[in-house]
Amino acid sequence: MNYTQHIACAALGLVTATSGACGRQRSGAGDASKARVGIVFAIGGKDDRSFNAAAWAGVKCAETGRSPDGQTDCGKPALGIVLRDAEPGTPTSLEPAMRAFAEHGYDLIIGVGFAQAPILEAVARDYSNIHFAIVDGVSELPNVASLVFKEHEGCYLVGMIAARTSRTGTLGFLGGMDIGLIHRFARGFEEGARAVNPGIRIIQNYVGVTDAAWNNPGKGKEIALAQLAKGADVIFTAAGNSGLGAFDAVEQAGMENGRARRFVIGVDSNQNMVKPGFVLTSMVKRVDNVVYDMVKDVAAGRFKGGVHVFGLETDGIGYAMDEHNRHLISQAAIDEVEAARKKIIAGEITVTDAMLP
Repeated sequence: MNYTQHIACAALGLVTATSGACGRQRSGAGDASKARVGIVFAIGGKDDRSFNAAAWAGVKCAETGRSPDGQTDCGKPALGIVLRDAEPGTPTSLEPAMRAFAEHGYDLIIGVGFAQAPILEAVARDYSNIHFAIVDGVSELPNVASLVFKEHEGCYLVGMIAARTSRTGTLGFLGGMDIGLIHRFARGFEEGARAVNPGIRIIQNYVGVTDAAWNNPGKGKEIALAQLAKGADVIFTAAGNSGLGAFDAVEQAGMENGRARRFVIGVDSNQNMVKPGFVLTSMVKRVDNVVYDMVKDVAAGRFKGGVHVFGLETDGIGYAMDEHNRHLISQAAIDEVEAARKKIIAGEITVTDAMLP
């Protein structure tokens, strides 16, 4: 066992006296009769209140039947699994963490985020008897379930809400890493906004071009403040932990007559409660439900590899309405968005997928 492997195994609580990375026997991780699930988070960690947090909510629901903080029932039964997680601080730590789970004979290993796809595929190829799932990535290996979403459809809907709410005629889009997946968010948002106001102006900026772009809320706030200074009054953020900086920026703009002067739109998880009154809505990507169902299938011996696609028609994508934002959006706007949602599902509106050639 080399130093990197040892650190990864120690972090997982799986160090044994055997040779290899943690040893292949099923020990040191709880009741051997239970399904064992390991999850490796993207950069930013499980407390990003966004993408990683949604995946964490799904596996914790499977483990305990409750939310990650243990305070609320998740609405689904606990599945009696053993759960371990890894939060690699750097991209180079992803593969050792994943291999630690595989070496220890876990039943399901989940990689969160597109950046893990090539790493997970390499590990899955070496451990063909173990089930893997990758969120936002695609693999053709039979022991890998690829969990992908039609984010552009949900972004279209929140783009409509943003344009209907805007008083300045200028919107902001704050992306994390400048890659095709986030271009999908941006294009859907733009098309939805222009469906409401063809002349609307949209300012697009990205935090960076490396994995660090997901975990820099200071930079996110700096970009958001610049967009606000240019007239944006609603900012949609698809930037992981970096996006939280935009929440601080709109809050800093303050209130006028009891209503926020500027708004942010959250992403992946329901972020309406992060800054109540300043969050117009959230483009919700039901990673929690999808991950829970994957764990459930593995625990029941029903794993199915291949590509699994989730969109509006499966409630895999949507937008969040709750007590924190119902007073911010008119019923007329909601009716308009719901009509568009039905048309997208029926194929009457086609939202461009920027990842397709």
